[in-house]
Amino acid sequence: MSRRRKAEPLKQTARTPLSLRFGPRSLAFRVIAFSTVWAILTLIVIFTLITTLYRQASERGFDSLLSAHLFNLIGSVGVSEGGSLTGAPDLGDLRFSEPNSGWYWSVEPASEGVRGELHSSSMTKAILSPSVAEVPFNASFQRSYTTEGIDGEELEVFESEFVLDAKNRAARFRVMGNRTELEQEINAFQRRLLTYLSLFGVGMIAINAIAILLGLRPLRRVRDALAMVREGTARRLDGRFPAEIEPLANETNALIENNKRIVERSRTQVGNLAHSLKTPLAVLINEGRALGGAKGKLIAEQAASMQKQVDHYLQRARVAAQRDSVVYRTPVAPLVQRMVRVLQKLNPQTALSLSLPAVDIVFAGEREDLEELLGNLLDNAMKWAKSAVAVSVAPISGKKSGGGKEGAVNLFEISIEDDGPGIPEDKAREALMRGRRLDETKPGTGLGLAIVADLVNEYGGVLALERSSMGGLKAVVRLRSLH
Repeated sequence: MSRRRKAEPLKQTARTPLSLRFGPRSLAFRVIAFSTVWAILTLIVIFTLITTLYRQASERGFDSLLSAHLFNLIGSVGVSEGGSLTGAPDLGDLRFSEPNSGWYWSVEPASEGVRGELHSSSMTKAILSPSVAEVPFNASFQRSYTTEGIDGEELEVFESEFVLDAKNRAARFRVMGNRTELEQEINAFQRRLLTYLSLFGVGMIAINAIAILLGLRPLRRVRDALAMVREGTARRLDGRFPAEIEPLANETNALIENNKRIVERSRTQVGNLAHSLKTPLAVLINEGRALGGAKGKLIAEQAASMQKQVDHYLQRARVAAQRDSVVYRTPVAPLVQRMVRVLQKLNPQTALSLSLPAVDIVFAGEREDLEELLGNLLDNAMKWAKSAVAVSVAPISGKKSGGGKEGAVNLFEISIEDDGPGIPEDKAREALMRGRRLDETKPGTGLGLAIVADLVNEYGGVLALERSSMGGLKAVVRLRSLH
């Protein structure tokens, strides 16, 4: 039994899929990611700046309010001749009359000769203050500090000692504001600001992403136009492009035109060479046949071999000249059906079956090359088959080299098998060598499979020789297709 010939990986000739690939290598992804990060950092800076300014302004307003209440309290309290604290301060804020509201005031004796204590109705129990050693008074006999309130809230305290009369009798005045309430207001403002900035940021990022994607659409149009050129459905990049991209499109069109000129010049030179060699080789063949005998036969055979070799290498030069330029389109099914009908008529004694897929397959190459490839394989199968040959065409999927990171490749497979003797394992590689014939009793030059192998290699495909389930040889060819 023969084993499958080791297949070489497909060359990277398939085009990039038209679907937008959005990933780290995408220009749109990089621009959107950069702008998003920048927008987030900007919003964070704005949030920090606004909240800091708001906190500073709120704390200044809070301190100013306490200071104003303190001076109002000092102006509303006096001392009687007997030394009792007198007065009914009204600071104009209902919170000083609401029990345990966190807003309190108190007046306490600070020198000898002063008796009694005044405090707001909101202050239901005494609130301790630190000693003067812990928080000293400033030059104006004022100090401020924070302490714990009646319900555990944090209090901001403004305190001052003030002389009430000419006898230097003094009292200690304290105004206390709810610092926890202030922090709650600041936190509520921060939450609202964060919500608004988040909504604004999401909208800004979305609009920015849409603008970037719309701005990069011309690049996608260029890619689609290049894909159409590569598929053979267009000959140049058509359409209006932005000023930044138009030079690229013009240079690409110039490159396409230059490739066409190179291909045409190569074909002309190939044709000229074939025409110039055709007459000398024909003369040699005729002279050899006319000469007769062993020497004449040898000359005719060698001249014929030279002619086949020249034809073969000219064919290879033609394929190489047009490869990787503008890709040709060859529908596979009609060509295979036509060739199968012709061979069926030429070989009525052999049962020839054909299996085609429901989808249309288009070969990314020239019709003449596919005809030569199929003709050699079918001719070889009909030559060696006992009674039956099976031909099948099917689309398959593949990956580009490099782990499939570059996208999927469109492929199709042609399988031709027979019920003949097949090829032994140790002879499979030899059968693909130029001019090697495994059985001299059969007619032929030994170039058929070698020509197929060269053509398949030129198109970046794979040729494999396997053992057929019918008992003979199974030749499998994989080539690139369009769509």
